[in-house]
Amino acid sequence: MNVKQASVFAGTVAALAMAGTASAAFQGIASSVANVGADGTTYRIYAQMDMGDRLDAVAGNGSQGLALTSVTGFYHNSNGGPTSKDINSNFFSFVPSLEWDSYVTVGALYADGSPFGENALNNVGIDWSTFEAGGDLETDNGTWFVTPDKAQGEAIDHGGDIGYGVLIAQVTTSDNGGTFSGLLQGKDANGDTWSEGVNGAAYGGGDIPAPGALALLGLAGVAGRRRRRA
Repeated sequence: MNVKQASVFAGTVAALAMAGTASAAFQGIASSVANVGADGTTYRIYAQMDMGDRLDAVAGNGSQGLALTSVTGFYHNSNGGPTSKDINSNFFSFVPSLEWDSYVTVGALYADGSPFGENALNNVGIDWSTFEAGGDLETDNGTWFVTPDKAQGEAIDHGGDIGYGVLIAQVTTSDNGGTFSGLLQGKDANGDTWSEGVNGAAYGGGDIPAPGALALLGLAGVAGRRRRRA
């Protein structure tokens, strides 16, 4: 990503909420359990959409904060990093616990882009230090995103209760789980831009709220934080 692109996206974080309109493209936030191991329970968090829709950005601004929280703290592997571009799946045979690192993404699981052909994830304005130390990820002026020409933003069928959607994060924590809040933006199957604010969608220790209930929920409190490194 060049400097010009970074400047453009940094300047649009504050305007994301006004760039699109609420749309039926976004159906809600859902999660699934990917692994249960010594480092905790690994949850994958998805933005649910219909076939043909896509997600381009997960953001926080002055009107809608971005927060990924855990009741007890997140597991982070010292060989990984805060985004899916930092997760080298070639290392899994040498460091198996790396596969269950906590990170954010749009669509792609790992640096190789799986299950897509590439991982073109970018981020602007986010301080990752607290998150990488095991604490919550919070910002009111930052985003992780892909450009609209990248396949990894497209909703794919994840099966089960998830259905069509886009992966936005993988986190390993306790069974108590935590919450996600943020501004989501993408395009529907007609190419029209949509945006949706989410507040306090629970994963793990609580039910995933229906889309109509998202605006009624406050951000859950954090009972404690702890640093966890491999």
